Amino acid sequence: MDLSNIKMVVSDMDGTLLNSNHEVSHRFFELFEKLKKRDILFVAASGRQYNSILDKLQDIKNEIVIVAENGGYVMRKDEELLSTLLPKYQQDIILKTLSEIANINTVLCGKEHAYLTGESDAFANMLRQYYSAFEIVEDLRQVETDILKIAIYHYESSEAHIYPSVQHLEGDLKVKISGPNWVDISSPNAHKGFALQKLQERYDITPAETMVFGDYNNDLEMLALADFSFAMANAHPNVKQVAKFQTASNDNFGVERILEQLVLASS
Repeated sequence: MDLSNIKMVVSDMDGTLLNSNHEVSHRFFELFEKLKKRDILFVAASGRQYNSILDKLQDIKNEIVIVAENGGYVMRKDEELLSTLLPKYQQDIILKTLSEIANINTVLCGKEHAYLTGESDAFANMLRQYYSAFEIVEDLRQVETDILKIAIYHYESSEAHIYPSVQHLEGDLKVKISGPNWVDISSPNAHKGFALQKLQERYDITPAETMVFGDYNNDLEMLALADFSFAMANAHPNVKQVAKFQTASNDNFGVERILEQLVLASS
């Protein structure tokens, strides 16, 4: 595996770069400095909110590209590179569908803030792990700001209890099982693959010069755009099938192990 031509590294966050305690390792930050010296661009690509990704990567926030909300919002420093909004009429269709599903929690995701109702204090407390900036509203249908996606949470299983009820929306919308408890619904082009394609075009970087790490179904499109695509050991079976390579789990420094090889190869 010749890694000497890599110019861009793209990593998912939860289940990939973050360990089970939602932490980024000191080992990664040390490796990032070595990547920077080699002019290798690092991209954090997550279903998380932009502000939440910033919180996790605060020390290097001005030196990386952030792909937030599953590709719906892309920033580098203070420059917006891409935003793909969810039209209001589609929001209304989704919210009507979701009103018929029991035991779920729904979040409208804007560029700077997320919005949810105050029906569950426990959910709001849990949400802080993923959305550091959110507001409680009485009715999600009354939110007027630009929305990038709608995220839906089920405490047991998103794949079993949410996806079957929203699967019919696929085609007109992008419906993604983005984690064991989450389903994300957005405009068709609001996904990590579309965002990565735009970054490759912008910075003139080919799939052969791209390395991608992922663990869940919302990573599939971007994994397909890299010759060096890695599934975490803890990844969903779909991810392991699409990725060309596999690495250790997120709790066993799976990303860092490959980055160490990259640093050596590009020395």
